[in-house]
Amino acid sequence: MKYSKLAELYEQLDNTTKRLEKTHILSEFLKEVPADDIDKVVLLAGGKVFPPWDERKIGFASKMVLKALETATGLSKDLIEKSLKKTGDLGATAEDLIGKKHQRTLFSSELTVSKVFENIRKLATIEGLGSVDVKVKLVAELLTSAKPNEARYIIRTVLEDLRVGLGEGTIRDAIVWSVFGKEIGLDYDKKLNNVAFPEKNRDRYNHFLEIVQNAYDVANDFSIVAKAAKKSGEKGLAEIEFEVGRPVKVMLAQKVADFNEGFERVETPAAIEYKYDGFRIQVHRNRDKIMLYTRRLENVTHQFPDVVEAIKENTQNASFILDSEAVGYNPKTKKYRPFQDVSQRIKRKYDIEKTAKEFPVELNVFDILYYNNKTTIKTPFEERRKLIEKIVKPKKWAIVLAEQIITESKTDAEKFYRQSLNAGNEGVMMKNLKAPYKPGSRVGFMIKLKPTMKELDLVIVGGEWGSGKRAGWLSSFTLACLDEDSGEYMEVGKVGTGIKEKEEEGVSFEQLTQMLKKHVISEKGKEVKIKPEIVVEVTYEEIQKSPTYNSGYALRFPRVRRLRDDRSPEEVSTLQMVEEYFNEQKKR
Repeated sequence: MKYSKLAELYEQLDNTTKRLEKTHILSEFLKEVPADDIDKVVLLAGGKVFPPWDERKIGFASKMVLKALETATGLSKDLIEKSLKKTGDLGATAEDLIGKKHQRTLFSSELTVSKVFENIRKLATIEGLGSVDVKVKLVAELLTSAKPNEARYIIRTVLEDLRVGLGEGTIRDAIVWSVFGKEIGLDYDKKLNNVAFPEKNRDRYNHFLEIVQNAYDVANDFSIVAKAAKKSGEKGLAEIEFEVGRPVKVMLAQKVADFNEGFERVETPAAIEYKYDGFRIQVHRNRDKIMLYTRRLENVTHQFPDVVEAIKENTQNASFILDSEAVGYNPKTKKYRPFQDVSQRIKRKYDIEKTAKEFPVELNVFDILYYNNKTTIKTPFEERRKLIEKIVKPKKWAIVLAEQIITESKTDAEKFYRQSLNAGNEGVMMKNLKAPYKPGSRVGFMIKLKPTMKELDLVIVGGEWGSGKRAGWLSSFTLACLDEDSGEYMEVGKVGTGIKEKEEEGVSFEQLTQMLKKHVISEKGKEVKIKPEIVVEVTYEEIQKSPTYNSGYALRFPRVRRLRDDRSPEEVSTLQMVEEYFNEQKKR
């Protein structure tokens, strides 16, 4: 398939903000995509060349883009930088310069989706001496054959900053419309921006939405889902199963203000468990092979040999996927430690054994997704808990089951809550005993109750260089939440408080600057645009309506509480949550 067709799709998606219209555009495109290209197209449409769980990273920095443009166009570095200052966007700069390029080659040919996909994927495999030059040549090769609009989207894909507004929900619906739309008589009216089908087919439509969503929950990869649906329809989707070693997105909880609201949400009796101040670990075991993944889907098996040993010695030698929380503790006092004390273990590559002794963790298991070739996510929670009790042989300070009571008594719940806080935990989780497990969803049948309600997990998308004693550091950071409908990050304010001058005092300006520099997409004066990668937990006084930010909201007196190394950008607080908190605040 020609890449020019995909570039045309990007332009159409770029030209509308309406989710239904984007769904229609993508679904019509998917109908025409050959089965052999559908997996590549679906990944590229979402601005990726690897599925969410894949550890490989493109690793192509902004400076390398400038070198690739220099190679592909024959234009001077000064001219390229002049264009960048004018556009403020490397994709737009590439489009501008490819139209003016001096260099011509006899070997340039029309780009295909496969060629673009393969070249960008290769970037992740190149390491060692001379790797920068090899990477630059791979991208320059694409740019040499690219039309101006193709160049724009190649660069944005390479930088993982496509920005065409395709969220997971839109991709899911587009797959449904493209494969099953004709069967249910689905029709999109562009003028009214409305989708319609015979009322008698409503249940059938909801059924198709559910089976595609279920397939994605299991695969964690829309390329697998789209290929199965296109080739074999409903039958192909039903055949998608969990694979040990392929991590999935964990189920997330909603917040409540008190136990009255909690019991109302999850019903009674409810399971109430400690909410640990640790980090999620997804345990994959296939007999003797054990793998550990964070909620960011990073493989951290190497960093936690102590946890691997605990699983090996204290769980069934079977095939399973467990959901758990690794909590740090002081080896001398046997008191739980806060997340920040042990979060460094996630990134640690050296002195693993020494760090494991200094910062030991206890694995608290609370759910199971898969057991001996059978998916368990649709099994009621109370039965999943019994299955965990069968699989795990608890060993204090190594691997245990999450502390739990089952009650309908508010008095008992409050007593358990105080007990959890006294033990050094964040609060409690409340769970519906009959509920399934929903990967990647923030569900109402699992909620959390903590003393502090006014906090959000937000991603940094911009910054401003400081002056005076903060010269050389980014000192003001633009925060964003996620719009689940469009998949775009929406700004909700700027923050500069809660960040320290010295690293030993907490999160420092220097530390954040070093983390963010490699994710800078563009600079204009003191302002920098940053690829959404670094997540921070932010407290605030209240949420206000604001035309200043594209979310329509602004946080009043935001303050950085801590870095969230365990959170991925896709897991930050959503625009829908911000709106919900704003409305709750108005009621109070």
